[in-house]
Formats: sequence, structure tokens, C-alpha cells
Amino acid sequence: MAFFEFRNVRVAGFSAGVPANIVSNLTEDISENYDNEGFVKTTGVLERRYDETHTTSDLCYDAAERLISDLKWDRSEIEALIFVSQTTDYFLPATACILQERLGLTKECYAADIVLGCSGWVYGLSSAVSLLQNGHIRKALLLCGDAKRHVPSNNPLFGCAGTATALEYREGAAGFRFHFGTDGSGYDAIMIPDGGARNQITPESFKEEVIDGRRYNRLQTRMKGMDVFAFGISTAPKSVKKLAEHFGFDYQTADYYVFHQANMKMNNLIAKKLKLDEEKVPSCMYRFGNTSSASIPLTIVTQLKEKIEERPTKFICCGFGVGLSWGTVAFATDHIVISDLVECK
Repeated sequence: MAFFEFRNVRVAGFSAGVPANIVSNLTEDISENYDNEGFVKTTGVLERRYDETHTTSDLCYDAAERLISDLKWDRSEIEALIFVSQTTDYFLPATACILQERLGLTKECYAADIVLGCSGWVYGLSSAVSLLQNGHIRKALLLCGDAKRHVPSNNPLFGCAGTATALEYREGAAGFRFHFGTDGSGYDAIMIPDGGARNQITPESFKEEVIDGRRYNRLQTRMKGMDVFAFGISTAPKSVKKLAEHFGFDYQTADYYVFHQANMKMNNLIAKKLKLDEEKVPSCMYRFGNTSSASIPLTIVTQLKEKIEERPTKFICCGFGVGLSWGTVAFATDHIVISDLVECK
């Protein structure tokens, strides 16, 4: 079973970058299947950040620059960088290698990409802390997000964001407890059909078809909405409970529960199944939409900064979606740095 525990590592800080451009779902042409107000009420996505200028690595770079500055970290001490995204700069090379140079990190830096979406922050976190737990590497950056160039600009659910999570070795730190799972039988629930090695790009890839009242070509993300909904509301609560049962703690004692920001109806049902207090389940999707692997740290940056910077805080976070894959983590923070939101122009 995919349970892991890593000690002697702590979160030092969080930051997030988003495009300055705000797109309102009350004014955009959404879909012939939805009126604007009905969509906002159902999904909770009032507005989102979107532009055609910034790549995911641009947004993560700006977030990382701000966090490094706020932490007053010496860049030569950052020895690992993990980049998690579905929208890398290129097929080759790894975007993490590009960001190592852009950020001015040492050439001895470990740098790697992880291609994951909704569960990606939790998966990336487990990879980063596993590198740090023995103290040979003492500081690392986890950069996560998506700039949705592969989603039509008028898709009202998805927004763009890049985040940075700073991690450091600290002897005696309680660390992190994880639970992971995968159901590859649902691989086509969220997918881009063409562009990879199996279905390479042809002229047919650019032909559009109508799905749920919106036009897509085969190089853009499409989703089986009801399949994903059923998966999310059943898998996330089970994962939280399994994590707590395996490691022998009461999940109800956490201060905050931060879930992937898929849509409001889904997350409300997850919280209800777990019998969580509403004030302990922060959300940022009404301002930013579904931002894929960025959504958990983006929620912490935009909703919890003033509440948790100066006091010990216990978290349970769960990411779930494309793959189908999911991951849940329990950890605590104490006197961390949370940068102000970076709006990239």
C-alpha cells in the first residue's frame, strides 16, 4: 500500500504567481449548455486568471524569485528543484533544468520534471522531502502549476497559476505522512488525445468538435465531467480516512483541510462526507478557478497567509484528478513565510 512517512523536513514558505489579467465568468461567453450565473453557482468559479503570454515556468519563476527573496535564502544552498506541470516549456529538455539556470541555482543542483496535474503538488512534495530527509540536501524548491495554453481561452473552469514551496532539512521536524493511489483504467477521463508518441500530430488533430457545448481540437484538454465528479467525491474522503487510520491519528484534529480546487460542489460534498467545519476548508476557486497542481499552495497563499504565518498549524491536503491519481498528505507548519501573491504582467 502506498503509505510513506518522512521526518526531519519542514515547509519554510509558500508563494504563488498568477497573470494580472482577470477573466470574469459573468461576462464571458461560456457555453450553450450553461447560463453564466448558473455556471458560477454550480462550480463556484466567478473569475480566473488567464493570458496567452506567460508559460507555467514564467509564473513559477516569479513566485520562486519572490519567495527566495522573502526567505533571504542563499541560492547556492538550494540543491534540489522539482517542477510539476502538464504544460512544460518543451518536450525536451526538462523545464526544471531551464529554471535552475534562470533562478541562478548551483550547477550541482538536482533538477527534475514530474508530469502530473491535479494530484501533482502532493506527489512533488513527496519526491522533494524524500531528497531532504537524510540531510545531504538541506534546501529545495517545489514548483507547481499550469498555464492552460492547451485549454480554450473561453473555458470557464480553468485558470493559470504557478507556485513555489520552499522545503528545508530540520533535524527533529515531524515531517510528512502520505497516502497515494492510482486508477489508470480512468486514464481517458481527462486527457489530450493527440500530440504524444501514441497519437502524433496530424492535420486531423486541428479539426474541432463540440463537447459539452464547447469546441475542442484534439490538442486541447477534454474531460468526462461526471466520471471525474464521481471519482473525486468518493476517492478523496477515503484517502483522508485511510491516511489517518494507517498512521493512527484523528483527522478531525487538523486546523485546515486544503483540497484540490476542482469545483465547489465537489469539494463541498467531500467536506460533508468527512464532517468538516466549513471554516476549516478554505477555497480560492471563486477567484482563480481550477489551477491544476497549483491549487493547494495557491489556496494557502491567498486564503490563509494572515492566519498561519505566526502560529503552529496542522494541515491535511488532498489532490485528485487526471490519471486518475490521488495523493493525501498530513503535515504541520510553524512560523513559515508566505509571500504576497505575485501578479505577473
